[in-house]
Amino acid sequence: MFTKRIIPCLDIDKGRVVKGKSFINLKDAGDPKTLSKFYNEQGADELVFLDITASHENRKTIIDVVEKVSSEVFIPLTVGGGIRNIGNISELLYAGADKVSINTAAIENPDLIRNSSSKFGSQCIVVAIDAKKVTSGWNVFTYGGRNDTGIDVIEWAKKCVDYGAGEILLTSMDMDGNKKGYDVELLNEVSSKVSVPVIASGGAGKIEDLYDAIVIGLADAVLAASIFHYGEISIKEVKQFFKSKGIPVRL
Repeated sequence: MFTKRIIPCLDIDKGRVVKGKSFINLKDAGDPKTLSKFYNEQGADELVFLDITASHENRKTIIDVVEKVSSEVFIPLTVGGGIRNIGNISELLYAGADKVSINTAAIENPDLIRNSSSKFGSQCIVVAIDAKKVTSGWNVFTYGGRNDTGIDVIEWAKKCVDYGAGEILLTSMDMDGNKKGYDVELLNEVSSKVSVPVIASGGAGKIEDLYDAIVIGLADAVLAASIFHYGEISIKEVKQFFKSKGIPVRL
């Protein structure tokens, strides 16, 4: 059985790590380089680094911040935000990213998933899906949660895998920042219908929430931000708890 990954998420706005609630009311949470070094030392399995306003502001991801972070981190680094083409992906991988996360551009140009996975390998291509509950299920949102595409999340996730995505980063906008737990129903629906790893995102408030995302939601990895950034739970505590419950982790 593959080990389950614990992944801190660094949401970046104007070069600083921020955290909000349901994608709004952002508050400063620290320096990305300092936090990255800390998580590297604490035993994080990976880091996800998202420039959350890049697409909305129509600019590229902050390459220099990526370079600084990657020089201090020796675990896999996934970077997303503002990626529009193969050139952007190449720049990020050259700057030190191990994987790239595409969201808005993937919706607007699905060929980007096909072409990038073909060129760089599917293991480098993560499709991020921002999901919000609607009457009939969940819709995909783009531009940092500002635009409702009307596209069904489950159908889109399946298409992403068909196009060549190596992983799905699934964020519940409804639960994001609320610390009431992940949307395990959404997670289970997507995880059970795709053949690639799914990373759970949005809603972690306590260790049991991360456990539920794995056991009930069938996620392959759990991503969290504020509970780690503000020292509410440590990565070591999560891994020890998982191990005590029989969930395989890298210690």
